[in-house]
Amino acid sequence: MTGVRGVDVRGSGVRGVDVGGSGVRGSGGHATGGRRAGARAVRPTAARPTAARPTAARPTGVRAAPIRRLALGLLAAALLAGCTTAPTEAAPGTTGTPNAPNTPAASGSTATATPAPSRSAPTPTPQGTLLVADFGSDTVTFVDPGRGGSGRNGGPIASVEVGTAPYGLVVGEDGRAWVATAEGVAVVDTQRRTRIALIPYETETGPVTTGEYRGGGMGIALAPDGQHVYVGVNVPGGNGTLEVIDTATREVTATAGVGRRPFDVDVSPDGREVYATNHDSFDVTAVDTDTLRTRRMEVAPYGTEGGLGSWLKPHYAVVRPQDGTLLLPFEGERLAVLDPRSGKVTIERMTADTHQHGAALAPDGTLLVVGTGPIGSADEGPSLTVRAPDGEERIVPLEGPHEDVAVSADGSTAYVTGGFTRDGYWNGITVVDLDSLDDLDDLNNEKNKPIRLSAGNRPLGIAIL
Repeated sequence: MTGVRGVDVRGSGVRGVDVGGSGVRGSGGHATGGRRAGARAVRPTAARPTAARPTAARPTGVRAAPIRRLALGLLAAALLAGCTTAPTEAAPGTTGTPNAPNTPAASGSTATATPAPSRSAPTPTPQGTLLVADFGSDTVTFVDPGRGGSGRNGGPIASVEVGTAPYGLVVGEDGRAWVATAEGVAVVDTQRRTRIALIPYETETGPVTTGEYRGGGMGIALAPDGQHVYVGVNVPGGNGTLEVIDTATREVTATAGVGRRPFDVDVSPDGREVYATNHDSFDVTAVDTDTLRTRRMEVAPYGTEGGLGSWLKPHYAVVRPQDGTLLLPFEGERLAVLDPRSGKVTIERMTADTHQHGAALAPDGTLLVVGTGPIGSADEGPSLTVRAPDGEERIVPLEGPHEDVAVSADGSTAYVTGGFTRDGYWNGITVVDLDSLDDLDDLNNEKNKPIRLSAGNRPLGIAIL
């Protein structure tokens, strides 16, 4: 596939047959074969004590010898050098300091760029820094997006341990990041680049493990007023839960039952409902934030045939702010538009023709959707769909599978993580200039290609500070 495909999909037609995968569950938990064939614990570390600065009493009426003054001065300097201020919780990992910027990774590179650890006080994290959840190394990594956010001369700044197999993350206006791990929700001070808390789940999820089907937090979201965090907790072999965290006390205050494997969590514009997108039960659970009452809404544009082995299940959603509807992309063919008030689903046509995961909305309403790559021989490769509010789509080819996407505040740049929940991931971020999509038609010109940054270790979730 070369260049960017531009297709006007304002028509209401739907391409493709309505089939549910009936294939056998593969090593990653999805069906093998293509859809057209029908197959488709926290160990708290003690806070470091703050050393008191000793002061020596000056002898009255006695003039100290020069050698004694020198010795006392050296002793005081040594004591001061070891004096630190402890955080609320000593970070289990290291606090990083900025490294020299990296040059963009060579095409196809899978090298991991890991910042050198340091115990020195970090410089404040610049606005616009990227934060990714490293599913493969129990950390979050801070990434310099490069000159003007373009990716050029960008690279990792620091990594901080947060807990086992972090998945989704969200950042509040106060600069604190909330990270869903297998052990609990980690709270990270993004200015100091330090973990300050790890909140255990109320839900019993079994032994802490890693991998695509591990128990623990997956999707995560913040209330519009910042007072609560909502995290979808996977319970292997059963239905999941939605846990509610008070951001002031950092405690779980309530739980509600949802479907199987809550991949994504979103909040209504008015904060009155939370939506858990449940991958393995083909549905979205709406949770009333006041009463915790739940409603199940099936979202299965290809049907539910194939059950757990099907590829054709919901993954990520976005909430359209103007009307509160949820947009859920499927297979680069169908966009499910869910009205949470009625539970009704309407289908709009998509054109990327590839298995799809992460999604995000730009400020102007443009929908960005990550195509992870083919699941059948007739499918297209990995891509980023850029869908205008009127339905017109541009398809940007990507090298290798990707997982999630974030968009800059001005809507000019997309950042796509290369982690992917299955095999074939790469350790980095692809940067796409959304203002220059016409230039991408000529991908033979190196300057027009999306820029790949080596950063993190199997990065999944992403946020922009």
